[in-house]
Order: sequence, then C-alpha cells, then structure tokens
Amino acid sequence: MTGLGDPGPLAGVRVLDAATVLAGPLAAQLLGDYGAEVVKIEHPARPDSMRTHGPAKDGVGLWWSMIGRNKRCIGLHLGVPEGQEIFRRLAGAADVVVENFRPGVLERWGLGYQQLRQINPGLVLLRVTGFGQTGPYAQRPGFGTLAEALSGFAAITGEPDGPPTLPPFGLADSIAGVTGFGAVLTALYSRATRGGEGQEIDLNILAPLVTALGPQPTVYDQLGTVPQRTGNRSGNNAPRNTYRTADGQWVAVSTSANSVAERLLRLVGHPEVTEAPWFGSGAGRAAHADLLDDYVAGWVGARTRDQVQAAFEAADVAVAPVYTVADLLADPHVTETELVTTVADPALGPVRMQNLLFGLSGTPGRIRFTGRPAYADTGEVLGELGIGPERVARLRERGVVA
Repeated sequence: MTGLGDPGPLAGVRVLDAATVLAGPLAAQLLGDYGAEVVKIEHPARPDSMRTHGPAKDGVGLWWSMIGRNKRCIGLHLGVPEGQEIFRRLAGAADVVVENFRPGVLERWGLGYQQLRQINPGLVLLRVTGFGQTGPYAQRPGFGTLAEALSGFAAITGEPDGPPTLPPFGLADSIAGVTGFGAVLTALYSRATRGGEGQEIDLNILAPLVTALGPQPTVYDQLGTVPQRTGNRSGNNAPRNTYRTADGQWVAVSTSANSVAERLLRLVGHPEVTEAPWFGSGAGRAAHADLLDDYVAGWVGARTRDQVQAAFEAADVAVAPVYTVADLLADPHVTETELVTTVADPALGPVRMQNLLFGLSGTPGRIRFTGRPAYADTGEVLGELGIGPERVARLRERGVVA
C-alpha cells in the first residue's frame, strides 16, 4: 500500500488543507491516503504546530511524518489581500477545503462559503471547530480535551474513588477527524448524484465523541440515570476487566455475549455460577462483578500470559494481551496484515507508521510520501496557477507566501 500502483478511489479530487491541530489535518490525511491531491496551506511565519507536537528526531516531528503524508506544503498568508486572491484561485479549482478557524474568520477575509461558492459552486467546505458555527459557545477556543470533559467521557473514565480521567492522546480530535473524512465523502457523493452542488459541513469536535459514548442521553432522559466511574468494569456485562497473570503481564477479557460468559466461567472452574438466575443477562452479571472478577482473577493469576491465552483460545473465550506499542509492532498478526507499514522518508530513512485506515479490494489507496518540510512545494503549486518564479520571489519578500 506504500508503493506505486492504483492511485486510489479519490484520484482527481483536489483538497486544500487549511486546518491545524488535529481533527482537520487528519481528515485531509485520510482523503490523501485514498488518492486525493492534497495541498497543505500554512501561515508563512507560523506553520501548523502539528510539526512540533510530540517527539522529534533530528528536528523532524514524528507525528507530522504521518499526519502530513500525501500532502504538498505551501506557505500562504490568508489574512492579506494578495494571499486571499491566491486562495480564491486555488479554491476555484478545488473540490474540498478543510479549515478550522473560529466562526466568522473566513468571512472576514472574504473567503467564507457563500463567497467561495460564487467562484466554485461544487466546492465542499469542511469547517471543524470546537463547538460549531452557531450557539453560545461558538466563539470559544475549542480543543479535544474540552470535548472529552464536556461530552461525559472524563466523568465515566477512571476508578470509582479517583478523579475524572482524560486520555493521554487526541481522542476527541481523532474521532472528529475520521468523522470529517466521512462527512466529506458524503458531500462528494451527494454532489455526484444530485446535480453537482457542493455544500458546507459544520463539524464540531464534541458531537462525534458524544455519539461514541452510546445511549447515555437516552438512558438519562428515560431513567434519570447518570453513569459513574467503574474503572475497567462495564455496567453492561461482566466479567469485563484486566487481569494480572503469574508472570506479571496483563490480559483483557470481555464477555458481551452470554455464551462467552458461560464458557469463561466453566474454564475457570465455576460452572455452577452459570446456573444462577442472574447469570443469563449482562446486567445481572454486572451486578455480581465482584464475585465473577474474583473467580477469573484467581484463575488467571495462577498462570502465565501464554498459558492464559492458549487456554482461552482453546475454550473460544475472548481475550487479548495488554500491549505496549513495542508489543504491538512485534505482533505477528499486526506484521502479516500490515496494520503498521514502513515508508521511506528523506530525513528519517525507513519509518514505521499506521497503514491505511481500511482496505479496498479494487482501489486500495497508498502512502505516496511522508510529511513534507514546511513550504516545500510553494513554488510548484503557485506555478500551476501560472504564478512565475519572479512573482513568487516578490510575494516571499512581502511575507505573502513562504
């Protein structure tokens, strides 16, 4: 999926990525993975801070090498008239624009959806914000951490006697980025089947995470129930937890299906509990989680991880080791299925990163190149608009481009 081959199902789709950390750039990366031509637009003096997020090697941001992949990079100042005119020309030939400025900023620059659709009626504009284009919070700065707090995620994450817990990675942003990818594809499909009109997509970071949290609003509306922190347990079924093995490793067990729960309790030597009247439902088992966890933890704790996995697999019971990233990269299934792939990078050499999000049998997409240096492609992209080297040099002197 990383070399030459089919250009991908989105070949011919042109995307302008004018967004920064993290949801918008991820949506644009996914479009590029499946063949779209993506041009990354960054401020001439302040490139996307994704370039410096997280660890770096020899000054090269390692997160950027992934999220910047398949994107040509230009420097363009959208806050000045000449930069705005160049952006209009780029948007006039584009299919998709991705942005995450606060509501009203593009309009103030004369680059809002109503202005751009006069130039290009087929344009799809993905607008990613913390709280949406309207509403009392629209002008607030929005980051994934705030969505993780407001959504109810933090309130139910952590131990019962501990504080609300935030994830140590961009959970809300990442879910929003994948959602934005789907939203753009939906709009492109609508354009292709319903007369060629583009549309504006209003995506906030909060909504996808609220959706991912399941039926909490409905449960509260109908029952008045507010979920509490339960650690690794679930209120929907049991046993569901992590358990320590005799060799100091951990395994995760899930018994969402009644039949799996029955097989597990027989495996750990307590078939009698499967006859209890409460055992036949996930909620009933969850109410007896202390008892069930004791049975499972005692059995697991007397065996090594390899022994546990072998016995669970023989009994057709769901189990997985709790991996570090080092374990993940060494796993034979991950290796054989190329969940993580190796891509050549001019600065880093061979670099491993997540492969494409999903496989397509006929038009699989590919990683053509890793994240490019800031402004590496300005001359080439502007040249395609008919802006020659001399004018590019003058624009650089004035800080319009970089």
